[in-house]
Amino acid sequence: MSFSDAELDRYARHLVLPEIGGRGQAAIQAARVAVIGAGGLGAPCLLYLAAAGIGQLTIIDDDSVSLSNLQRQILFATADAGAPKAATAAAHLAALNPHVTVTPRAVRLEAANAAELLAGHDVIADGSDSFATRLAVADAALALRIPLVSGAVGRFDGQLATFIGHDPALPCYRCFVGAAADGPADSCAAAGILGALTGVIGSLMALEVLRLVAGFGEPLAGRLLLYDALSARMRTVRLAKDPACPACGAIDATNAPGAAVPPPHSSPINPL
Repeated sequence: MSFSDAELDRYARHLVLPEIGGRGQAAIQAARVAVIGAGGLGAPCLLYLAAAGIGQLTIIDDDSVSLSNLQRQILFATADAGAPKAATAAAHLAALNPHVTVTPRAVRLEAANAAELLAGHDVIADGSDSFATRLAVADAALALRIPLVSGAVGRFDGQLATFIGHDPALPCYRCFVGAAADGPADSCAAAGILGALTGVIGSLMALEVLRLVAGFGEPLAGRLLLYDALSARMRTVRLAKDPACPACGAIDATNAPGAAVPPPHSSPINPL
């Protein structure tokens, strides 16, 4: 892929990184990424992916902007209140980087339409706010064999992992959460959320997408990153494939390098 003079200038700080360079930037520009939710996690994720030059971004969100969103959803402005998030986000991202093609999909992703919405993408980034949506995304990602970058936040803590469950050695999202369900107090309005925390996890989601696309460093596949905003501490723990998982357990991991006996289901953060 050749770069225009404007692109050479825009992406200069990537191009001089040996781990990315021209080949990595070309891969970024050729990538197709779907982002589920343009909220607290999706907003910073989308901003950094567009700034990095991801070639095609799909935004899937059926919500509208409200004033209570603006404490953390930095992609929007006060004047956007009442406007549809997907289309408004697409307009802001086009203004940030006209070299990126952004497709807004103002629909709620469910099990019935997940495969149609997500097919054809190279990576999926999920920042949605319910286990029902997350499980629908995860099942479709597994069936479509697309890596899934999943971020979640609580009031003062966040977590991030990449799930590539079609790999015999790696867990899927259901290996991690089981059949998790949403509770009545699992909303931002009920529990509260530290706004800047969503920026930390959303930015890490974008970084993980870029790592997968450009091929630098070590992705979080098979590992869970945990961040505690109260103590300013971050750590990672290993996630193993669950042979009894109803989604990917039939995939034989007995001869996979590094395969381990999976622990009981970990404790996922209720997505806010």
